Amino acid sequence: MHRIRHPSKRSSHLTLWLGLLAAAAVMAGFLHYSSIQAEKKKAGNYNYLKSVPSESVLKSKLTEDQYRVARQNGTETAFRNEYWDNNRPGIYVDVITNDPLFSSLDKFDGGTGRPTFTKPISPDSVFQQADSSNNMQRIELRAKLSNSHLGHLFKDPTSPTGERYAVNSAAMRFVPVEKMEAEGYTEYLHPFEKKE
Repeated sequence: MHRIRHPSKRSSHLTLWLGLLAAAAVMAGFLHYSSIQAEKKKAGNYNYLKSVPSESVLKSKLTEDQYRVARQNGTETAFRNEYWDNNRPGIYVDVITNDPLFSSLDKFDGGTGRPTFTKPISPDSVFQQADSSNNMQRIELRAKLSNSHLGHLFKDPTSPTGERYAVNSAAMRFVPVEKMEAEGYTEYLHPFEKKE
């Protein structure tokens, strides 16, 4: 008959202390990483962008309306969408990637019942392409990173730029100015500070 040998009390204590030390090191590393991320957010170097998920993931994460607009080139009902009459200061970001698309500083009432802007927040965030669907010749607006359908570009003499970017609310998410720093959009705060 073999006897089972138990480790000595000394080696048990050593193992316990080494385990506690390792747990403390992991916790310290996590806290250090968190503080670095917080500093990056404050400095505006935080990467708020998400990658573009697969279509099956998008179907499960987006609402039916968001998916229909962003991925199937749909159009929302006028005056029955989330941001057509939103007048709060902030930015509008891509519902899929969080890439900044438009600023409330460039939003105006185009009388269409949809959010309308004079220009994108950056020339690199939105691209244009010909759209001949529904027997019409139009200029479609798409988000550069996600390639999502946003809306259409029209000539508009009531706009300060002579152009109206008519965008579907469902393709965007609104980030109010008071949450922009916390969400990593510090670099876009400057124009709002001038306004105050």
